[in-house]
Amino acid sequence: MFQTMAWAMGQPPGGGQQAGGGDIFMSLLPIFVIFIIFYFLLIRPQQKKAKEHSDMLQSIKKGDKVITSSGIFGLVEAVGEKTFTLKIAENVKVKFSKSHIAGIRTQTEEE
Repeated sequence: MFQTMAWAMGQPPGGGQQAGGGDIFMSLLPIFVIFIIFYFLLIRPQQKKAKEHSDMLQSIKKGDKVITSSGIFGLVEAVGEKTFTLKIAENVKVKFSKSHIAGIRTQTEEE
């Protein structure tokens, strides 16, 4: 009876190391690595693209040729705080939200 109790009080398996701070860090390390990978592959490029789009919208002025996200080509007639007025044909002007302007047209897109 006493011999069984002595074995129960012996060292734990694994060389006598008990669970400590190092084990917690090692178990959370894969989560940190995955977050870093997601940041550099998904979050950061998306933020960079959004900043470039915002800068492009700030640089648009009257007379620029633009294309909307729906594919409408137009000429900027007026620039408002949150909107652009585009001339898409003779005597046809349409007001668009700034967020729906996809980009400034180039000469190659004219065809």
